[in-house]
Amino acid sequence: MNADKVKLAIAPIAWTNDDLPDLGAANTFEQCVSEMALAGYEGCEVGNKYPKDPAVLKRALDMRGLRICNQWFSSFVLTKPFEEVEKEFVAQCDFLRAMGARVIGASEQSFSIQGSKDVPIFGSKYDMTNTEWEKFASGMNRLGAIAKSMGISLVYHHHMGTVVQTAEEVDRMMDMTDPEVFSLLFDSGHLAYCGEDPLTLLKKHSARVKHVHLKDVRPDVIAAVKAGRGSFLDGVRMGTFTVPGDGAIDFGPIFEELGSVGYEGWMVVEAEQDPAKADPLEYALKARAYIREKAGI
Repeated sequence: MNADKVKLAIAPIAWTNDDLPDLGAANTFEQCVSEMALAGYEGCEVGNKYPKDPAVLKRALDMRGLRICNQWFSSFVLTKPFEEVEKEFVAQCDFLRAMGARVIGASEQSFSIQGSKDVPIFGSKYDMTNTEWEKFASGMNRLGAIAKSMGISLVYHHHMGTVVQTAEEVDRMMDMTDPEVFSLLFDSGHLAYCGEDPLTLLKKHSARVKHVHLKDVRPDVIAAVKAGRGSFLDGVRMGTFTVPGDGAIDFGPIFEELGSVGYEGWMVVEAEQDPAKADPLEYALKARAYIREKAGI
């Protein structure tokens, strides 16, 4: 891959978990970003302990040579008035623009079960009706146009337990959205988790990928989650996810595909684990060495 075009970041969710606040509760923001920099990363996404004031956050990151590359946005275009979603979306775009970021990662959270502690992650997700698909795609195109007018790219984060989880759903979403304003956040781990081949989907949509999450999985844990009818959060605690080079996904062909289409942007190591079991700095270093070896960056 072209090291001049691709930058490497890491997500703070390995240090402090947004959905399970007890995981990493003792880890501070300062420890998190200091260890990110120590492990050799250039950027990061936004976590729940990050300062909300852009000036305060920027100063802390500048001291460590880090930049914000993206932030998760929970969209509810199916179940909330669009004007309400738009207001929250614009505010987040303003924050990201102040931080120098040029990407916002949306995920539709209407009917999502990813945060439901007692709902099995397999066999329980919501399937949109045809009418809901039209509303969803229209809403995403509208948000994408707003983002573009603000100098931000909207990328969509397909995710376990949400209305866009499977390869078929990603394909349909991409067919129904405008490539001028709507792009894909490719997440290898979420595809592998639901039984899809990440490389096959990437080859279909690589030209529209504008952000990448590098997430690996442990198949034995996935099997245990499925057998025990565990929730998504149960799986996180059990260790479903890990960093590239520590799980079952071969990232070599993924890097080759991204390189072949001239991918330009951020690649983000993202692996939510229990930091008491998987030391965040140790795993950040492990991922950094693996990516250097496999991607040449």
